Amino acid sequence: MARPVSHTVTQGSFYRAVWRWHFIAGLLVLPFLVVLAATGAVYLFKDEIDAWIYRAWDTVSPAGEARSLSRLIDAAEAATGGRVMQLTLAAEPDRAVRMTVHANGSAETAFVDPYRGEVTGTTSFGGAMQVVRKLHSLQYFGPKASWFMEVAAGWAILLVATGLYLWWPRGRGGGVVTIRATPRARTFWRDLHAVTGAFAGAIVLFLAVTGMPWSDVWGGKVQELATSAGLSRPNPPADVVPDWALENVVPSPPGSAHEHHHDESPLPWALEKAPAPASAASGATPIDVDSAALALARMGMPKPYSLTLPRGPRGAYAATYSPDRVEDVRVVYIDQYTGGVLDDVGYPRFGPAAKAIEWGIAVHQGQEYGGVNRYVMLLGCLAILVLAVSSATMWWKRRPQGTLGMPPAPRDRRTYWVLAAIVLPVAVLYPLVGASLLAAYGLDRAAWALSAGRRR
Repeated sequence: MARPVSHTVTQGSFYRAVWRWHFIAGLLVLPFLVVLAATGAVYLFKDEIDAWIYRAWDTVSPAGEARSLSRLIDAAEAATGGRVMQLTLAAEPDRAVRMTVHANGSAETAFVDPYRGEVTGTTSFGGAMQVVRKLHSLQYFGPKASWFMEVAAGWAILLVATGLYLWWPRGRGGGVVTIRATPRARTFWRDLHAVTGAFAGAIVLFLAVTGMPWSDVWGGKVQELATSAGLSRPNPPADVVPDWALENVVPSPPGSAHEHHHDESPLPWALEKAPAPASAASGATPIDVDSAALALARMGMPKPYSLTLPRGPRGAYAATYSPDRVEDVRVVYIDQYTGGVLDDVGYPRFGPAAKAIEWGIAVHQGQEYGGVNRYVMLLGCLAILVLAVSSATMWWKRRPQGTLGMPPAPRDRRTYWVLAAIVLPVAVLYPLVGASLLAAYGLDRAAWALSAGRRR
């Protein structure tokens, strides 16, 4: 005998529950996803945009031998009134040396002509693309804004999963891989939304997952665990300042003891939690930056690379070569007293967690596999924008006048237990997302109870 329908969760009831939570997820996170997609699409072309904006300062005319790095640093500090903490040596002879300078309580990027020793221009730290990066990571919205980014990424995973279920054909011909009607009809926007999500869902899912390492709660905890377990990058052999921290490090007088002063923003994580043991050599006369650059040249350090200057008596020169392919990354530490190589670290020496996460970050930023990688990620960003516009338009066309137009809740409450079992892995893997799910569920049940009471 067939089992009574009342003892099972019907397909229609489950569909309504998925539809309702797909709507709720979109309502909560689409504004954040639009910001992430728009800024992410721009950041994919950071090198070209940066070169275009600063071409007048960055392009120089070669004239004889380049001046020593020490003299260029002196020129930059005299022009800005600050202290140089890092310089980037270009691969092309007609490019300026870029220097990170702390002046008047903030960090700046100075462009220095290597042949004439003149500062051709200055801008805020990192320039225009640093502004885009901060918008992308929501840093402008407060120290805990990355929590929203983590929640948005987690809910994006749920959007993809529930959207795939709603898209599944179930005998339907249109709106699966084709778009029906015209933009005047709601069917057009429904089909555009469904087909875009079906074809770009995997890319959106990848962007959401690989964006998690920048988050404060999940990313910070993974960073801490990976570092303590030796699964991250090797610890630096001396006290060095990671590239991402340069904007927020307070300069200290030469030779003095110092402490790092970071903000709370969860930027690239591989070196943030690594302890920095004292350099083996101390008390002697430090070598100059030109001697360090000469030692790097003898080692075959490729350009362009950034050279971070020692900070305090335990510091070391840290040279970082960061090409597009993460497998070619190289970091060399030079003892500030002897000029000897303290360590030469490449991708093969990264721990498993660092390899996996930094590979994901490189692909996320469109770098790892050349132009194809970049344009695939761009398609993902554009797809998110299309999904946002189509969902908003579709909702506007179907909403009842004067109401939010949320899909009705299923009458069978057991449907929610089935749905909860499906989203449980995401909630457990990303605790902050799980907490937001519980909060959203509580609000949803309260709204459902309130509307049910009004109908009585």
